[in-house]
Amino acid sequence: MKLLQSSLKKGGATAPLNKKKINKEELECIFFASIPLIGFILFGLIPLVMAIIMSFMYVPNFSIAEGTFLGGQNYQTVWKDPIFWESVVNTLILGSSVLISQVLALGVAYLLNQEISGKKAFRMIYFIPYVCSVVAVTVMWKNMFNSDYGIINHMLGNAGANGIKWLGDSKYFSWVVIFISVWSGMGYGIIMYTAALTGVNRSLVEAAKIDGANSVRVFWSIVLPAISPTSFFLLVTGVIGALQSFAMTNMLLPADSNGPNGDGLTIVFYLYRKMYDVGGMGTASASAMILAIMILIITVVQFVGSKKWVSYD
Repeated sequence: MKLLQSSLKKGGATAPLNKKKINKEELECIFFASIPLIGFILFGLIPLVMAIIMSFMYVPNFSIAEGTFLGGQNYQTVWKDPIFWESVVNTLILGSSVLISQVLALGVAYLLNQEISGKKAFRMIYFIPYVCSVVAVTVMWKNMFNSDYGIINHMLGNAGANGIKWLGDSKYFSWVVIFISVWSGMGYGIIMYTAALTGVNRSLVEAAKIDGANSVRVFWSIVLPAISPTSFFLLVTGVIGALQSFAMTNMLLPADSNGPNGDGLTIVFYLYRKMYDVGGMGTASASAMILAIMILIITVVQFVGSKKWVSYD
């Protein structure tokens, strides 16, 4: 009986301590879990709300306190601006690098999934450009494509006065940007497809081969449907990233240039230029909202269309 009473007393004495410990742990968990939420509120939600408000205002001197309400005039200005629609076309043209990169990444990943020596080293080599800074990669290629001293023209024997103006000629500029985008972004797709290919059901592949299916048929009917969720993920994220492209064209061009024939002007580049116009924060915010709506519509269309070709079985 005494032992029972002493054990109850001990249990009763330690219960509040356990409760305090649990509460302290809960507070710590809430604190650490709230850090991303606080970051989103400060650097995501609040700027978004301010951008929506400024899109309906004339904002002089970057001060929203001095702003004047204009209604939908900023949206009308952007919508009727032919330069904005030129930037939309340029963004879509340069965004074709997403499809090119995805197809090449799938092909390389499929080859690296075969029994070849050194495939881990090849995967690492292909992935290195992706983890490098976009600015550093762009500056490197900008020097390589330089018409006067670039190594590309030297290899072609057209250096100096006879050098091809890769970044100054409308015939080449878009292709150069697409090439750099594919080169620098393909590594991510290779890693993602490599992981997806390891999850393909090998028994289905072997059964198809036993039934007489050739390699093309196996790849088209079994492999592609099995990795379609990865393809869909890369397509959605790639398109969103392409529509927001800015750094590469900004680094390739002089500060006051839109590129040859305006080919380097993307949507984000357009709103960036508008932001520094007199009272242009409202117009820039309106163009940003239009871009957000475009991304939303394209993403919804992709999700709806994915029901016809993405398989989660």
